[in-house]
Amino acid sequence: MIPTNRAAASSLLRSSTHVHSIPRPLLATDVSSSTKYARTFQTKASVIGAMVCQPRMLVQPAVSRRRFATAIQNTLSSERKPHFDKILIANRGEIACRVIRTAKKLGIKTVAVYSEVDANSLHVLEADEAYCIGPAPSAESYLRMDKIIGVCHRSGAQAVHPGYGFLSENAKFAERLAGEGIVFIGPPSGAIVSMGSKSESKNIMSAAGVPCVPGYHGVNQDADLLFAEAEKIGYPVLIKAIHGGGGKGMRVVLSASQFKDSLASAQRESLKSFGDADVLVEKYIERPRHIEVQVFADTLGNAVSLWERDCSVQRRNQKIIEEAPAPGLSPDLRADLSAKAVAAAKAVNYVGAGTVEFIFDNDTEKFYFMEMNTRLQVEHPWQLEVAAGNPLPLSQAQIPLVGHAFEARIYAENPRNDFLPDSGPLLYLDTPKPTHIFAPPIPSLPHNELCSELDSVKRSPDTSTHVAPSMRLEQGFTQGAQIGVFYDPMIAKLVVHGRDRSSALRALCRALEEYKVVGVSTNVEFLRMLAGNGAFINGEVETGFIKKHYEDLFPAVESPSPELLAQAALFVALREHPVQSTGLSTPWATLTSRRFGGDVYERTISIQPDDASADPTRVSLKSTSPGHFDIAVHSATPKTFTGVSARLVSPTRLSTTLNGSSTEMTIVSQRPPPSHPASRATNTMERLHVFSASGTKTMLAIPPPAYLLSLGQDVLTSSKGALRAPMPSLVVEVKVSIGDRVEKGQPVVVLESMKTETVLRAEVAGVVDAVGCAKGEMVEEGRELVNIKEDE
Repeated sequence: MIPTNRAAASSLLRSSTHVHSIPRPLLATDVSSSTKYARTFQTKASVIGAMVCQPRMLVQPAVSRRRFATAIQNTLSSERKPHFDKILIANRGEIACRVIRTAKKLGIKTVAVYSEVDANSLHVLEADEAYCIGPAPSAESYLRMDKIIGVCHRSGAQAVHPGYGFLSENAKFAERLAGEGIVFIGPPSGAIVSMGSKSESKNIMSAAGVPCVPGYHGVNQDADLLFAEAEKIGYPVLIKAIHGGGGKGMRVVLSASQFKDSLASAQRESLKSFGDADVLVEKYIERPRHIEVQVFADTLGNAVSLWERDCSVQRRNQKIIEEAPAPGLSPDLRADLSAKAVAAAKAVNYVGAGTVEFIFDNDTEKFYFMEMNTRLQVEHPWQLEVAAGNPLPLSQAQIPLVGHAFEARIYAENPRNDFLPDSGPLLYLDTPKPTHIFAPPIPSLPHNELCSELDSVKRSPDTSTHVAPSMRLEQGFTQGAQIGVFYDPMIAKLVVHGRDRSSALRALCRALEEYKVVGVSTNVEFLRMLAGNGAFINGEVETGFIKKHYEDLFPAVESPSPELLAQAALFVALREHPVQSTGLSTPWATLTSRRFGGDVYERTISIQPDDASADPTRVSLKSTSPGHFDIAVHSATPKTFTGVSARLVSPTRLSTTLNGSSTEMTIVSQRPPPSHPASRATNTMERLHVFSASGTKTMLAIPPPAYLLSLGQDVLTSSKGALRAPMPSLVVEVKVSIGDRVEKGQPVVVLESMKTETVLRAEVAGVVDAVGCAKGEMVEEGRELVNIKEDE
């Protein structure tokens, strides 16, 4: 949860000190009713004293009138209900770890489920119990309702926390849990169904007085009718699938001539992605912002807004950085947004944490309902208290709005290659040190019965209260972990909070400078550029921000400086001849860089940028005394450095004094996969990942010596028809068998990595003489999958 919006959660944590374990007989409960969530249990005349295997919670019935939580003390029962004894987390990665840590703080035992490839994952190690539920593909593990319910019964878990993704917005899963007497920690199935359909949800919102983007949300999908509706709305329009998300089934249409083709394309993609081709047509807002309001509702009719956040900066229609509160909103606009978000929650009798998303028109300053996420969002912690049947602990007027916060999502992806997801091992991971595991508490405001509902949400952020900058890191992976091809590539969430926007932004920049990853491509460098961008600093955000500022966010990659090349060469030399740190003055300690015959240690090292087309640069080093060197960089503009002092502080930390400037930098070596024959391709070379003191990352490569290049060329020549995996991948299809004849360019193997398919085609015409993979198999980068004997 972003710190600005966390007061209610903090209060829930504070109130959890009263948790106690009690025997759980079946007390006056009936789970056969249609509510299915242990929310509206009917009272029986007698108390059944028998113990049961699947404990159930006694929850007060929901009141019919929903409102802002301004009179919580008047709910039907003032007695606080105990938490669950044990919950199952039907998820993985950082959100599973987050839920586990929170549950442990509350004294609740946790059960993890995992796929075969996640056996050593962090969430498995942190949970009290863990159960394997199937192979790596989600459809065979994390989406298997029957297996998850089976683990609930085996472990005695009383409730399931779905996290986000997977089954978190699956009404059928919630209903099946209820049928088994297990609480679903989430909203009622009716809310999931209503808000799961974009067209139905907009009809409900319109009826509730929540503004919607002008458009057609009807069931008639006739192409001519949709075209006529687009003409009425006026171009540009947006065609959007009524189910799903993530930008799938979405097309922007600028003119009537484009409409029919765009409609057909959107419908095909929607059908393939969600099994439903229905779409809606709306007015396309050309300079929109994405602003969403966090709402929280309990089973007793109370609902509050935990304020808004701006999620406008996106790639592929998915957010990567968020901030709260949204910059530039007036108190009146904030009050209107919050009121409409609570109205949306009321309209579907929502329970728990949810997010109401709005499109905000930068030109008119009007906002429109977009959708409601009926799940525990990526940004928020837990809702165990409400799921146990307790009321919200704070009224709307008591919820503070203090300071400013940013959340940056760290992804395994390559921003310079259209943010294409990456996979592989986290060979090196060095993160900024968090100041807190949980958000630091912010005092709630005093209860004010005279405060009107409008006044309770008509606020400006409090930037006068002293707030020490804080930083949290929500991560689900540690060094050595594998970022696989089966799941979302998010590594962590970096959350900072400060007194105002500028102080929070400084904390974010500092934390990103200290975040270092080797093994997979990440968006850390991109996030650094974004946080330092002038327009972003000024709060000039919109959903087209990346496209608008592309040249500033992706500047041309500069050639490494002579200073950087000199420092990289020193790292290579010192790791092989480290300067010994000892109090003994002996030749063995002081002459590591000299020969016994008195020769001075000299070496020339070739280094090139991580680009196969770049020419190597020779760097000559000459030891003048232990830990001191003269260096010559033979680049296009030669440069020499004399009396350079250098030492390895650690195997990855180099300290140098060069040109009178003392610096420390991190340099991590990444050896090539052993299956890759030496060549002039940089992925067959040793790579040096150089992190400057300011966090800038530069990748260099050390070309192999001539004799290895010759041997590698022999191997490549002899296996000209070999097809190798370009990255860790899942084999989707093998289209050939041994003995088959293939032509050059013919598809041979289909791979999938991070939900993206890659087709490997024959590079020569010939006959298949070896197949080294099978459908459904995970293959590592560089593995030979098929070999084709070329025609003579």
